[in-house]
Amino acid sequence: MSMEPTAGRTGAGGRPSASAAAAPVEPIEQYADIDAIMARAGGENFPVALRVLPPRLRRHLEAIYGYARLVDNLGDEYPGDRTAALDWLEGQIDDLYAESPQHPVFRRLEATVRGFDIPRTPFDRLLAANRLDQTKTSYADWGELLGYCELSANPVGHLVLAVFEAATPDRTAASDSVCSGLQVLEHLQDIAEDAAAGRVYLPEADMERFGCSRADLAAAVAGEPLRALVAFEAGRAREMLEDGRALVASLRGYARLAVAGFVAGGLAGLDAIEAAGWEVLSATRKAGPLGLLRRFAPLYFGPAARRWSAA
Repeated sequence: MSMEPTAGRTGAGGRPSASAAAAPVEPIEQYADIDAIMARAGGENFPVALRVLPPRLRRHLEAIYGYARLVDNLGDEYPGDRTAALDWLEGQIDDLYAESPQHPVFRRLEATVRGFDIPRTPFDRLLAANRLDQTKTSYADWGELLGYCELSANPVGHLVLAVFEAATPDRTAASDSVCSGLQVLEHLQDIAEDAAAGRVYLPEADMERFGCSRADLAAAVAGEPLRALVAFEAGRAREMLEDGRALVASLRGYARLAVAGFVAGGLAGLDAIEAAGWEVLSATRKAGPLGLLRRFAPLYFGPAARRWSAA
């Protein structure tokens, strides 16, 4: 979930290098400027809050995005002590649930948390994923990577379903699949960037299977082993995103519209990678508006679904 502000140089594991750590850095509160955070919504693989949604729903979805983007920014890009920055963020969550939010992101979020009685667990899990990123730089196999997605991506789907008051066990399971698929897509798009920061989200077992080394991830252009590996992981992500078809068909009104946008964005992003011949190192492969629309229309209007009037 990516337009990026300038950050300090990083070393292994995405941590600031010694020179970056020694340089003056912005205070956390200043770095976490809400306008800069929200400006990045347009760079995501999916529409964060479709403009056709009513303002009240857009505000809630944007509030969720603001938190998710903030925790990622601090965990990935803050040029100072990132562990301290995440500690600061945890304190902001404490204040939110003590009904005294301090930072603008959390003041926005308060109405969403109170209005839908949302527990803090999803917020804590997103924070935990970014704490993990400070120390863990690789994943042994697909199951371990999916465990990371349970922290880094799936909680966002839980929050979205809460806003639409549409959570059921079946929908939550399908949402988890969609969100994990979106996370894998983002990992594929960011292979070069992550490798430069010392992180590899491609499962080690799969890299060995396809004869792909860490050095291959630093090349200017992806070689055949990496392309084959990307195609394989993209197939897994596509299979997970396909679970979104039943999820979309089960929803009504604005929930159906919004979730169709998320699923369509993921499928269109995978289409863009495939159209590039699975070459992901020389450029970030993202779908344009037409590619998104081509995926959205069958999801929303297709034979397996009816068009409902807005709730």
